[in-house]
Parts: sequence; structure tokens; C-alpha cells
Amino acid sequence: MNIIKLDAISSTNDYLKKLMSRQYVENFTIVTAENQTQGKGQMGAVWNVEPGKNLTFSVLVRDFLLDIGEIFNLNRVVAVSIVEALETFQIPDLSIKWPNDIMAGNKKVGGILIENTIKNNGEIFSVVGIGLNVNQKDFSNLPKAASLSVIKGMEFDKQAVFYEIAENLKQNMAAILHKNTLVFLEKYDARLYKKGVPMPFQDLAGKQFMGIIRQVSPTGKLEVIDENEIIRYYDIKEIQMLY
Repeated sequence: MNIIKLDAISSTNDYLKKLMSRQYVENFTIVTAENQTQGKGQMGAVWNVEPGKNLTFSVLVRDFLLDIGEIFNLNRVVAVSIVEALETFQIPDLSIKWPNDIMAGNKKVGGILIENTIKNNGEIFSVVGIGLNVNQKDFSNLPKAASLSVIKGMEFDKQAVFYEIAENLKQNMAAILHKNTLVFLEKYDARLYKKGVPMPFQDLAGKQFMGIIRQVSPTGKLEVIDENEIIRYYDIKEIQMLY
């Protein structure tokens, strides 16, 4: 794989997209930075990291998605790949908080942002941004966040974690190309944060209610059964888990 290592950059996703606009970039090129000053999360949220302590990198994925309706398949593969990689480092209580947060217990340790571009010929290019808290210790302003180091009480070799994730991602994407999508749907749902547990939620109108996560639909909608035993489906940002 082609790896571009940078000291500081505003956003690895933006860097990779600009690079693609100027030249041919081979599939699975990875851009990684020690310091990302304007990291992005889902729906415009900001991903702030302590310089030199964490992993921030972006991966170009091309020739993977053939239809825009399959976009959440990529989300599944990326999330499962990260969790499987972290399991090799014995990180406890790993799960995936829909749609794209990596959890250890009740703490967020990582996140995913996938940005897709559709070319005139219908080809879909995906830039997969991954942020992972590795050795950062101070989360005083982020009470729901933690790092691998905080969780395990030890320092980690960032490069070892990076290569484990990258290799696992590459292998899993190769499996998906052989149309083995059902396996990753099952793996994603099996690791779903708070699945089957009564939890408080809040919808876009601000209404709070109790519900139970059942699964995630093939297109990426969260399936929740509410207190009246009505099954409802939610898109990203249409519902918030109050935990």
C-alpha cells in the first residue's frame, strides 16, 4: 500500500481529495498525519486530537462501491475492521455505536468519516477518514471520550496499531469484493453498542422516549422498537442516544 506521512495538515480527508483532483492516486493510498488541525467528524462535527498522541489517517477506496445504495456496506467493513484490529491488542468491551463511533465500554475511542464522490461515468470514489485515540491522557473536556492508553493503563506503539488496522481493512475489503457482504452485516450487528438494551433516546423534535435497538438495516438505518412496541427506522442524525 502507498502511505503518505505528514507532520501536520488541516485534514487528511481534504488532503487526499485535493491530491486526487490533481493526479492519479492508486487504490488504498493512505494519508496519515501526526497533527490534524481541522479534523472532521460526521455531519460537520469537529474531531480534535492532541498532536502526536493519536492516529488520524485517510484511505482512498476506489472500485469498491458499484451503487450509491451500497454505501453503508463500506461503513460496516471499516468499523468491523477497526474493532477486529483492536481486539488483537486486548482492548476490552469493544463495540460500534451506530453509525460510526468505536467504543470501549461507554467511552468513545475512535470515529469514522466516509466522504464519497461520484464521477460522471458513475464511478464512486470513497475517502475513509479514521480517527483513533491512542496515547492521549487528558479528556477533561470530553467526558464521553477515552483512549486505548486510558482504557488499558499503558502506552501503545501507534505504528503497530496503525498497520494492524490498515492490513485488516485491506483484507476485509478483498473479502467484500467477492460479495461476502452478509458476513460483515452480521459482524457489525453483533458488535452494535447497546443492542437489545432499553435505552433513552431523543428524536429531532426533542421528544425523549425509551427504546431498544434491534439491528441496522442493509441501507444503514437504525431499527428501534419503542415503548409502544412500534418498530421505527432512523437515518443518521435523526435520533440521539442519551447515555
